[in-house]
Amino acid sequence: MNPDQARAAILAAVAAIPAGAVQSYGRVAQLAGLPKRARLVARTLSQLPDGSGFPWHRVVRAGDCIAFAPGSADFDRQRALLLAEGCKVSTNGRVSPRAAPVATLDEQLWGAMFGDWSGP
Repeated sequence: MNPDQARAAILAAVAAIPAGAVQSYGRVAQLAGLPKRARLVARTLSQLPDGSGFPWHRVVRAGDCIAFAPGSADFDRQRALLLAEGCKVSTNGRVSPRAAPVATLDEQLWGAMFGDWSGP
């Protein structure tokens, strides 16, 4: 995968995270077809222009924690965006999503029809 394809795959994986849900950097990398490239996900999101409206805030560290230092401007911004979507976020950055993340496209397409379907 070339750099432009990797960036597009990462952005598509992040865009698919529903409001009120979160995914880890590592899970986004995996969904984008780039396993073990969590740092690439972080770098890609850090290069988004300010005010882009892209849902970067739905990506957190493993363990559902905001990656920025508590009290920093970036931490406060991400926390506010997650709270606005109905997530619970502790003062130290632990996130309890409002909605369960959808793991795969198959689950998105077939999950509503077959509630207990977990894929192949």
